[in-house]
Amino acid sequence: MTDRRNGKSQTPIGKSSAAGTLYSIDLNAFQSRLRTLYSHWDEHRTDLWGSSDAIAIACPPPSEDLRYLKSTALNLWLLGFEFPETIMVFMKKQIHMLCSQKKASILESVKKPAREAVGVELEVVLHVKPKNEDGTALMDAIFLAIRAQSKSDGRDASTIGYISREAPEGKLLKAWAEKLKNSNFHLIDVANGLSTLFAVKSNEELTSIKRAAYLTTSVMKNFVVSKLENVIDEEKKVSHSTLMEETEKVVLEPSKVNCKLKAENVDICYPPIFQSEVGFDLRPSAVSNDDLLHYDTASVIICAVGARYKSYCSNIARTFLIDADPLQSKAYEVLLKAQEAVICSLKPGNKLSVAYQAAVSVVEKDAPELISNLTKSAGTSIGIEFRESGLNLNAKNEQIIKEGMVFNVSLGMQNLQNDNSKLFSLLLADTIIINKDRTEVLTTMSSKALKDVAYSFKEDEEEEKQSTKADTNGAEPIISKTTQRSDNHEISKEQLRRKHQAELARQKNEETARRLAGGGNATGDNRFSVRTTADQVAYKNISELPLPPRERMIQIDQKNEAVLLPINGSMCPFHVAFIRTVSSKQDTNHNCCIRILFNVPGTPQDAISMKYPGSIYLKEASFRSEDSRHISEVLQSINKLRRQVVARESERADRATLVTQEKLQLANNRFKPIRLPNLWIRPPFGGRGRKISGALEAHVNGFRYSTTRQDERVDIMFSNIKHAFFQPAENEMITLVHFHLHNHIMVGSKKAKDVQFYVEVMDMVQNVGGGKRSAYDPDEVEEEQRERDRKNKINVEFQSFVNRTNDLWGQPQFNGLDLEFDQPLRQLGFTGDPHKSSVFVVPTSACLVELIETPFLVVTLSEIEIVNLERVGLVQKTFDMTIVFKDFKRDVLRIDSIPSASLRGIKEWLDAMDIKYYESRLNLNWRPILKTTRDDPKGFIERGWEFLNQDASDSESDNSEESDKGYEPSVVELESDSEDDASDSESLVESEDEEEDFEEEEEEEKGREATNADMEKGNEYDSEEDRQRRKAKKDFGKSRASASSSVAKRSKIR
Repeated sequence: MTDRRNGKSQTPIGKSSAAGTLYSIDLNAFQSRLRTLYSHWDEHRTDLWGSSDAIAIACPPPSEDLRYLKSTALNLWLLGFEFPETIMVFMKKQIHMLCSQKKASILESVKKPAREAVGVELEVVLHVKPKNEDGTALMDAIFLAIRAQSKSDGRDASTIGYISREAPEGKLLKAWAEKLKNSNFHLIDVANGLSTLFAVKSNEELTSIKRAAYLTTSVMKNFVVSKLENVIDEEKKVSHSTLMEETEKVVLEPSKVNCKLKAENVDICYPPIFQSEVGFDLRPSAVSNDDLLHYDTASVIICAVGARYKSYCSNIARTFLIDADPLQSKAYEVLLKAQEAVICSLKPGNKLSVAYQAAVSVVEKDAPELISNLTKSAGTSIGIEFRESGLNLNAKNEQIIKEGMVFNVSLGMQNLQNDNSKLFSLLLADTIIINKDRTEVLTTMSSKALKDVAYSFKEDEEEEKQSTKADTNGAEPIISKTTQRSDNHEISKEQLRRKHQAELARQKNEETARRLAGGGNATGDNRFSVRTTADQVAYKNISELPLPPRERMIQIDQKNEAVLLPINGSMCPFHVAFIRTVSSKQDTNHNCCIRILFNVPGTPQDAISMKYPGSIYLKEASFRSEDSRHISEVLQSINKLRRQVVARESERADRATLVTQEKLQLANNRFKPIRLPNLWIRPPFGGRGRKISGALEAHVNGFRYSTTRQDERVDIMFSNIKHAFFQPAENEMITLVHFHLHNHIMVGSKKAKDVQFYVEVMDMVQNVGGGKRSAYDPDEVEEEQRERDRKNKINVEFQSFVNRTNDLWGQPQFNGLDLEFDQPLRQLGFTGDPHKSSVFVVPTSACLVELIETPFLVVTLSEIEIVNLERVGLVQKTFDMTIVFKDFKRDVLRIDSIPSASLRGIKEWLDAMDIKYYESRLNLNWRPILKTTRDDPKGFIERGWEFLNQDASDSESDNSEESDKGYEPSVVELESDSEDDASDSESLVESEDEEEDFEEEEEEEKGREATNADMEKGNEYDSEEDRQRRKAKKDFGKSRASASSSVAKRSKIR
């Protein structure tokens, strides 16, 4: 039971020469558990403890073997440490302990807590055995005390409970067993009593089991799975025993899987188990042999990992299928369903047999032919012991499930035979806690869904063969989307995806029809009271007008935001908000003219015609002056004043539409805020002056970002966070945390729904020296190392902040918010143009994001109705992705110019996320489509989204014709009046023209170089004078070309 593997866990008492100083017993835990022991003994004396008058527990000497003993478990449970070669006898009023002097010095501290633990005065009697004696005299003294207690109770014979299955080891325990056997006591086995005592765990025990389960799951998810994938992808030859040794090292060093547990508190429950091909053994005692890992077609790999934290066990087992045949897939799905049934049936008050019967019922219903292959047990209780006897999940156990119990739900199917007469087995195991209202599965972080454990490599091999065959025929390689069927009619990945997409289409049409029929698409207009242009008043009465200047000229009143114009000899005031544009020009007589246009009914900024109907409006005013400098000053003053007013009113309108947020509760002295310093914010604060960095702090109910300036502060409430992202710097220059909010907030004077905090991991320095530096330059190598160290340090700081914040969000008061930092999956990313510039778009578990370039892109996957992949064809180098949202009043999102190489990966990702996608050859105009859907919901209910399949079917039937024609825009696309589409077309044409121009320039340049070389070389019969004259002419031409190169290049700019 002690740690014999890494030497870091609890060393048995007596193995260290300084035991008295190294070990201290938790007296509060000892007192509480001693009270529990005696109350349990008193309550179940007859049914579980055999009416015993005393309980004798003898702990054996330490062993190098990894084993689980009831005696050792009692030591660890009661005292917190293992006391080898120690005999403890529990009686009504006394506890006798026979041990060495070193152990007695530690046990001396439990005397006082023991007297206070039970209602009676409980005396702890220590019997110290000298080194050179066998302790028989001390044993006689203990027996004498037992007989004396029986006589005082009026009984002639004494019953002693002991653990019959533990054979005595060592001289002391053998002498004790011999004397106990010959002492005329009635002996009774109390192993079931101890198992029941250990079954219900305290909160401290549950915490240790949760940490052990977290380590177990982290090793399985972050090491075992990735290791297997790497071995299979690279076709390495690795033995089961090698995988076992590597996994064991990772368990003993939690930091390797980013698990912040102290290594000295960690140990393995059993050597990790790896099995494949033949000879499957589903018991925890199975051994990973030296055979190589098999991962050919229809192979099965079983992996099991168990870890302990502070001596408390947890377990996980997963089965991985390689190119599974139908029987393997079906058997796994049935097994998974049966295990889920077991977990659901483990509720307080139920019998343990009910859980196993639930698994049997599932198998009998879904696959009755597999019932004989089901294991005879569905697991057992787990704790300090890996298998607590008497609490097995089998068909005969009538024990009652209680709150606080912990089970290792381990269910398997063994000796199954596939179509090739090949035997295989399946195993699933998880650690669960029985709570009052629900069953908590501690190992869910490692997925066991069929799509996550079934790997298909046959499809890739067949596609490579088809691609190679196409290349040898001289044709363009075409990657087939369907694989050839094997003899057992194996369903390919593409066919599974098509089948899944057809099911998604049916579900999506039904869901959308229900939403439209119920009016769920309607959204409120959310109108707010915002001050309009008509509400702007410069002067309330004539007395507020400033005194007119001596000369009748245009006057700017900055205080009242007015422009006074001389009209018919009077100064006529206009609020600057009524001015639409101001411009100036100079005529042929060198007079300067200023032209002022006003907002009148019919202009885009019209907000006054409704308030003042029937009024007469001034549309335009022009003034001429000989003083061009004055006109220029007036123009600048009016424009500056207009910008200030527009910015102020825009901010006021933004603030009027904000949703009222709760007030931030600052952390007090007991709760120190989680802090991340030296951050920059996007969008940045407005205003002039040098920008300064700030710190982000997590308080009681939200974040606060602040700089040293008083007015630069942003509060983000936890309840307002919709998505939180953490993106470490890998190929980027920044590490960031990003918050996508439910409602807008104000960042300075800007309204924002996405707020980001970041740090630049390296300086953006450009080398203008002109010379190339050697890759082996020491300064260059040192600089690169400094940049790597800085990047790693920043990433670690951000990761620590994210982990601590996730722990904070895991507290019960935040359960309803469902918050956790999400990290983009770079391996699934692709380039595209969501905002007219090429960026790298990356999926996360719940979103599709781009967080480096502004404007940011955050798309919640649950808000997506469908995705349409447009311009998909064999001759197209790129395609477009159109995202249609469930809110049909919301414009679609287009991500243009995605490389065709990313098409397959995007399809697989969309299918894995249960998002229905369609394909079309042409771009569609979605505004009229969505408008028709909103206006005619009944028509949509009848047809659904399947009208989008028309383009896909046409593209398949006309494949050969389209390969010659290329891409042609649709009529709908040509008729679209969208400025965005027009700009897209222009940029596309320009880019193609620029590529052609660039190719022409390259050809011309090559021709010029060849000609110059020929001229310089000349004829071999030319004189030396001719050669020198030709060379001078060439040099003169170069100097002229370099002087005019900038002009020539500018002419190329469009």
